[in-house]
Amino acid sequence: MSGRDDTPDRAPAYSVVIPTTGRDGLITLLRGLAHGEGPQPREVLVIDDRPPSPAGKPLALPDLGLPLRVLDSGGRGPAAARNVGWRAADSEWIAFLDDDVLTAREWPARLAGDLTGLGDDVAASVARIDVPLPDTRRPTDDERDTLALTRSRWITADMAYRREALVEVGGFDERFPRAYREDADLALRVRRAGWRISEGDRVTTHPPKSGGFFASVRRQRGNADNALMRAKHGGHWRHEAGEGPGRLGRHALASAAGIGALALAATRAPRAAALAAGVWTGLTAEFAVSRIAPGPRTPREVTRMAVTSAVIPPVACAHRLAGEWRVRHGRAVLFDRDDTLIEDVPYLADPEKVRPMAGAADALALLRAEGVPVGVVSNQSGVARGHITAEQLRAVTRRVDELLGPFQTWQHCPHGPDDGCPCRKPRPAMVLRAAADLGVDVRRCVVVGDIGADVEAALTAGARAILVPTGRTLPDEIELARRHAIVAPDLPTAARIALELA
Repeated sequence: MSGRDDTPDRAPAYSVVIPTTGRDGLITLLRGLAHGEGPQPREVLVIDDRPPSPAGKPLALPDLGLPLRVLDSGGRGPAAARNVGWRAADSEWIAFLDDDVLTAREWPARLAGDLTGLGDDVAASVARIDVPLPDTRRPTDDERDTLALTRSRWITADMAYRREALVEVGGFDERFPRAYREDADLALRVRRAGWRISEGDRVTTHPPKSGGFFASVRRQRGNADNALMRAKHGGHWRHEAGEGPGRLGRHALASAAGIGALALAATRAPRAAALAAGVWTGLTAEFAVSRIAPGPRTPREVTRMAVTSAVIPPVACAHRLAGEWRVRHGRAVLFDRDDTLIEDVPYLADPEKVRPMAGAADALALLRAEGVPVGVVSNQSGVARGHITAEQLRAVTRRVDELLGPFQTWQHCPHGPDDGCPCRKPRPAMVLRAAADLGVDVRRCVVVGDIGADVEAALTAGARAILVPTGRTLPDEIELARRHAIVAPDLPTAARIALELA
């Protein structure tokens, strides 16, 4: 039981976001929410993530008395669907639920209890996941895969995020196209930004999955996402996310041995081929036994594990190679803020004074349509000078995000010109941090700004630079850009050039 009051007097306002592909469990989940006890959500946003279809019918949902809205995310995956949901909600807290979970009757009260009294540095509250399994037999491979959710540290099957934290880190990274790793990536970025994540007392049920004979082979697509995780979070990301080392190394060895055996046999080297085949057989057998032993060991399950254990290693390696290729060819565009994205107001502290620059929205839309991550790198010495507070800076950031977001990374330098920091432009640290945050080679980043410091920061970091002059840009800064970078007449043109450069 929770040590806190299950029905707090002043529960934080929250909205519920449910991405769905129209699975049957959605109606059951909505009925559970409708009959829940405790503070009700301000609204429930169901995000229709079915692929677009000319004959597609609107998602039909029964009237359950919930403050329900249905939004469309265009079939771009759960990360994009969740972004559509939280950006449309206006609550302090956003509770993400998957459409195949079951909430208890007391779930609203437990969620309110989990959120009440959390410190301002807490970004999220994660539920405990329960996977009910038969007690008359050992779990199948699919059931064990679902059971692994109970050990996941930050699973968005049931996780509530503070809106401010989502704005600061840009929400979910839509380069994760499936329900895999996008939640761990978000949590790692949130923690890196200085936030904490709290473990809640509420418990949500996730029924075990059953995916067919080759479900475990299809799951190997996640190895492509692991490549992006490594690029964004470094080689130790698994440890930081509370995961084991994985089997990719052994899969690579088994695949190499199998391919080598076939190649050697074709070149009439029987002894070497036999040795390679022995290595492949041993590794495949070890993998199959490790999957058969904890299972029910029925003839069908044993056959399934034996067959898929031979198929999985090369498939896993192929997906990982494809992921690495996409990472190496990834690109990003970083924008200066003042006089580039928004009109420059000295020491801007009032969100109501935020005014987008001409063409900013069109330029960002063009880049997002091509799937290019965008970020902001901005000097904000007003914090060091005492002209604006950190909270005022966050409020302005929220307003910029409302008008022009989402941005996948925000990099601010709060230091003064004489502080000697490495991040204030024209120094390169913010550009380098943004590239690392996005998991993109800095050489495939383009920085768009309005003054020479933006150009110098980009070039020093190893990125490309585009100058979009304004009335405040100095002639020698334009000349510098003409010699070492590119000068564009407006932001949409800069975006088109950036797509060609990156």
